[in-house]
Amino acid sequence: MELQDPKLKQRGRASVNFLAQMGMAVAPVRDELNADIARLVDQDNLPDDLDARDTAITSALAQSTAFATQRLMGDWHGRSHGKVAIEAFQEIQTDLQPILDATTHGPATLTLDPQMEAPAYWEGVHFHRTTGGWEGHEHMGYVHGEIIHKKMVARFFPGGIFEQRRKIAQMAPQDHYDKILDMGCSSGHFTTALAEIYPDAEITGVDLSARMLEHALRTANANGWNWKLYQQPAENTQFADDSFDLVASYILLHEVPSDAIRNIFAEAFRVAKPGGDLIMSDVTRYADLDKLSAWKADRGAKYGGEPHWRESASLDLAEIAREAGFVDTSAEGIYPHIVRGRKPI
Repeated sequence: MELQDPKLKQRGRASVNFLAQMGMAVAPVRDELNADIARLVDQDNLPDDLDARDTAITSALAQSTAFATQRLMGDWHGRSHGKVAIEAFQEIQTDLQPILDATTHGPATLTLDPQMEAPAYWEGVHFHRTTGGWEGHEHMGYVHGEIIHKKMVARFFPGGIFEQRRKIAQMAPQDHYDKILDMGCSSGHFTTALAEIYPDAEITGVDLSARMLEHALRTANANGWNWKLYQQPAENTQFADDSFDLVASYILLHEVPSDAIRNIFAEAFRVAKPGGDLIMSDVTRYADLDKLSAWKADRGAKYGGEPHWRESASLDLAEIAREAGFVDTSAEGIYPHIVRGRKPI
């Protein structure tokens, strides 16, 4: 049953396309800004401290029209994309409702926890500046997974956002896993990649957002997959010790502070079977960037609804994996940055 290509009506389609095209329209502005940076910013003497660096570069670019324009476009896009996507969904909700209803039932299962106390880092935060946050609309999972991601974000990924996820899933060292845990599964995009690469595996996903999990459930049912989905924090699941052959996540860690990241790795170690594998992906490490590139990433995160990006991007994730107990650890790649390890037998 088709969930993959929402047939937007004219108004919604035009608005979504306009926002998606902004990413291409900003290219000449970005080129002009880079020229202004080369002309106005003393890149050889940038401060080590990120806040001081931002102050110095912002001051140097005070008269740059391109810098002001880029900030204005970014702010408008951040404030608008969730609202536009929700409006586009509402135009087609009546047509979609039979499909949404039908895919609520099937081989997959979802266990929500109405009594769950959301972590402080998550409660009330509108990640990515999505209007209302992940719980801001009763069908935010569909809005985010099918419209924002596939109609807007996907245009900026050569080969598509799912191709990137599949490549990471294929980086796990084994060709077969019996039981896989996807930490922070959201609406099921990486879980889909895991299901495609390891079709015989029993796949479990956890996430904090009920709305995202509801759409992951629909995705699984539409494809005949028997995922087991739970509303649980990745750092404190309710699974038994030594439960999974592979513990994985895709671009989760930058959404949480450093103490939660350490707890996630510790939890991954606890629930992994002896000899089981770990593969985690996340955003580019600041240590792998020059000062100017790190400033661009940090500023984009700061004003893009990513409150924990800096804290996460400043960590050595391979070392955290080793601290948790994993061996044969490795870390590689710019974006995504891939961390792998194995639980000793």
